[in-house]
Amino acid sequence: MKFEDLLAEIGGFGRFQKLIVFLSFISRFTLPCHFLLINYIGAIPSHHCDVSFLDAEGVFGNLTQEQKLTVSIPKNEDGTFASCHMFAEPQLQLLDTESNSTNVPLIQCPNGWEYDNSTFSSTVSTQWDLVCEKKGMTKAVATIFFIGVMFGAAIFGSLSDRYGRRVMLLVSYIVGMTFAVASIFPSSFTMFAVLRFFTGLGINGIVIITSVLNVEWVDIESRKMVGVIESMSWTFGYMVLPILAYGVRDWKWLTITVTSPLIIAIISWRWLPESARWLIANGKAEKAHFYMKRCAVMNKRKATTSSLKPEVLSHIVSEKGNRNYSYLDLMRTPKMRRLAFLTGFTWYGVASTYYGISFNIKGFGLDLYLTQFLYGFVELPTKILVYYLLDRIGRHKTEVGALLLVGSCLLVNVFITKDQWIVRTVIGVLGKGFASMAFSTLVLYSSELYPTVIRQNGMGYNSFLGRLGVAIAPMILLLDEVWGHLSQVILCAIALITALVAYQLPETRGRCLPETIEDVEGSRMGQFETLMQEKGKEEQENEK
Repeated sequence: MKFEDLLAEIGGFGRFQKLIVFLSFISRFTLPCHFLLINYIGAIPSHHCDVSFLDAEGVFGNLTQEQKLTVSIPKNEDGTFASCHMFAEPQLQLLDTESNSTNVPLIQCPNGWEYDNSTFSSTVSTQWDLVCEKKGMTKAVATIFFIGVMFGAAIFGSLSDRYGRRVMLLVSYIVGMTFAVASIFPSSFTMFAVLRFFTGLGINGIVIITSVLNVEWVDIESRKMVGVIESMSWTFGYMVLPILAYGVRDWKWLTITVTSPLIIAIISWRWLPESARWLIANGKAEKAHFYMKRCAVMNKRKATTSSLKPEVLSHIVSEKGNRNYSYLDLMRTPKMRRLAFLTGFTWYGVASTYYGISFNIKGFGLDLYLTQFLYGFVELPTKILVYYLLDRIGRHKTEVGALLLVGSCLLVNVFITKDQWIVRTVIGVLGKGFASMAFSTLVLYSSELYPTVIRQNGMGYNSFLGRLGVAIAPMILLLDEVWGHLSQVILCAIALITALVAYQLPETRGRCLPETIEDVEGSRMGQFETLMQEKGKEEQENEK
């Protein structure tokens, strides 16, 4: 007997499962906000050298602010004042419109900078003067944050397979919220970067644990729906973030605002169940029986509880229930090793391209709030399309096709000049939509490929490599200073190579979730695949 058989009796997508998905949705909302928060709290507004020292010199007292800037700071070719240099001495002759500043000695800003506060009242960049030669520091903070996310994936992936999904989810809530709030009180930029590292480490447990918890509680037919709903929480957060950033223009209050949903998540945690699959796989049939009985009651299938016994549950998984699994189990056997390589590389490539596009919100000439909103809005139709395609053509073709389309959009934009910003924006938004399709499909696809006993380890490993790709993405964007299209060429190559790797993965449409490594490596899996192939052929004949 398989777990899906019991799930069909007690309800595979009833009120019990809908409650789990709803509670997961609330906590997942904060993830895209924190992942993309640096676009706003690290934004660099227009700035120029501070010339307030001229106020103390009587000879300049009658000059307007514009005149003070004119005699102190050189102008760029577009007529704006330079951001990082000023004249060594005030040049009063420049008040004459016929004069020029050619060959006038320049110095770096000795007294700091003045910032345009019309867009942001305060950012990390303005608080610690991360401009000019230090402007890459905000990208470094993004990388540090995602390195924390990367280690969080490895830590929570392993611990939630050992200690359970539910308790580690609470730990993730608390750690993520604590360090996110603490990050608004740093005494230095270094301390801020450290706190963002631990924020990333804490909150990443939410995404990998809730994804697995949801898929382990629903039936085969509902898995695609749950996967799309999960990804919609990401889209919702993506679209709300620019609206919040537009209204809350101080970086500290914006950080508090996007973290607040975790308070609700912590309060509602008591209603989240443990994964019955994990409990059975770890020899805790009595506890699994408790949650499955609760599921049956909430789903109005109370009559089925009479035949639901702990001893029945204990026979679902054949491997030793008290064995502890680790990341090494992903590499011990040949098929698991191949699966780990393919999914890991795919996660790296998908994450790199998705966030490489997401972080490039100033690359198309539009307002950064509008660009971010469009990037989120385009995910709505693409995820509806994903819901249709997952069963129509399967996970495999959807994943590969989406990656090929992402690469095509990135390649096309390389050959479009920057003055054609409307065309570049349309193609960029389409590329973002296809990248979203690839990511949404991949989360569900991966959780279906790994067996229950190491599913969380597998997702933790995949997320680790995915976040490695995210951490590198800001550094790739910095390469545009070498050549304006270099980052797009690199991201295009990553997307196309990843499509070739993903092509090697097997299809999971209509398959029961594997419970043990034996299901992947042994005869049980071989028999199972044969049955599923026969079932697939029958379905194709029926469609014809």
